Amino acid sequence: MHATEMLVAVLIPLSFFAMVFGIIYMHKRENLAMIEKGLNPKEFANRPVPYKNLKWGLLLVGAGLGLLIAFFVDIALIPTRIEPVAVYFALIAIGGGLGLVSSYRIEKKELLDREGR
Repeated sequence: MHATEMLVAVLIPLSFFAMVFGIIYMHKRENLAMIEKGLNPKEFANRPVPYKNLKWGLLLVGAGLGLLIAFFVDIALIPTRIEPVAVYFALIAIGGGLGLVSSYRIEKKELLDREGR
């Protein structure tokens, strides 16, 4: 076994353990901080997220439109001898980001309308 293989064999389980330990440790600290402030952590555990479906829907629609645009760009503009992987990833990310920004704007508008501004 080479040194890099041995290093990978040791670091992967070690990093997985550190990640799980860190997540549990930070969750416990968050609960303790809430208790110190006089809040009940169980009240905040199952709160509904009102615009979750809107956010996911707009994210997936944006990513789908980005993928469709990348497909058309691939067919029309890019020569066939080049793999346009970067164009696909970039347009999926841009479309998904635009979907999330539009979700944020809709949520903000609804929140301001509820406050009566």
